[in-house]
Amino acid sequence: MFPAACIAASAARHSGGQSVYSKWMPTTGVRWKETARSFAGDIIRCWGRILAGYRPELAIEVTRECPLQCPGCYAYAPEHVAGKLPLRSLSDLKGEALVDGVLRLVRQHRPLHVSLVGGEPLVRYRELDALLPQLVNRGIHVQVVTSAVRPIPQSWAVLPRLNLTVSIDGLAAEHDARRRPATYDRVLQHIDGHHVTVHCTITRQQMQRGDYIEEFVKFWSAQPAAKRIWMSLYTPQLGEQSPERLTGDERRRAIEELRRLRPLYSKLDIGPIVLGQLAAPPASPRECAFVSLSTCISADLETPVTPCLLGGTPDCSTCGCMAAAGIGAITRYKLFGVIPLKTLVTGSRAIGSIPRAMRALRGNGHLPMENAEVR
Repeated sequence: MFPAACIAASAARHSGGQSVYSKWMPTTGVRWKETARSFAGDIIRCWGRILAGYRPELAIEVTRECPLQCPGCYAYAPEHVAGKLPLRSLSDLKGEALVDGVLRLVRQHRPLHVSLVGGEPLVRYRELDALLPQLVNRGIHVQVVTSAVRPIPQSWAVLPRLNLTVSIDGLAAEHDARRRPATYDRVLQHIDGHHVTVHCTITRQQMQRGDYIEEFVKFWSAQPAAKRIWMSLYTPQLGEQSPERLTGDERRRAIEELRRLRPLYSKLDIGPIVLGQLAAPPASPRECAFVSLSTCISADLETPVTPCLLGGTPDCSTCGCMAAAGIGAITRYKLFGVIPLKTLVTGSRAIGSIPRAMRALRGNGHLPMENAEVR
């Protein structure tokens, strides 16, 4: 939950809480004009960043630490960072050094949307308490992705442009076994007083029972602290054989189940175009809109994570990332009903390579991290 997602966030504010790819725009009256104006404004801001040689999405692993040991966690795969290093092999920062380092990256990359991930970001909750107000006061949309393993500061509940995304691994029995000490009971206590996005990655284990996904969506739809529910499919690394990896038939059934549930549960925020993207993911990172519009940096605040936040060598042909599917859906939108945003993005990135190269020449002679090589 995440990216030219700044566009999605804008449309969400003006379309009854649904994202741009769930419900493109209201169809009549003043509401339509407000949504159209906001949507166009975010497109123009994203377009301006791309023309200037920047990427609108910046994801930062703010720590290498996490008290959980979740099976299938991409962040702790052996080759997560730069395709060859585990996350814990890097040094990370604390205190003012972390706050200053994140602000330096924001000044360097000029993103419209920042995702703060980990590790577990709440390990650095004191630093985030100082950092988040500074980011949102700059007009940046911020997402913090957490397991809610500790209480979330109540002061964050009133920050504008902040989305708290809580990762949940299925129903209570399975989640508690995988994510202890971030059990259901603790999560529910720690999100009280907030309005969070619940995000679940569907794994093979969950597909062993026909009504599992609906039971999950029904439970979290009833929780006052959950403002919406996002669902991804497990994305394996190339050659991975694990208990989490979905078969082709399980992927198909999961997508069809989400398609059935969407009109039944208003908090389930995943539209038909996004589901279509999940059913037909890009074949490689070079074809992925999320990769082309985002920069991902690891816990030392220097090393890029490529080709995307999953790191390593993800099997793009079975990608289930909702962020990638959401941005892929957005790029299919036709501006003024004529120009696909994907065409606009491709051409604008080519133009943006010129000012990006000029900045590199004025600096240390190397292209900045937003142009890290896509494998």
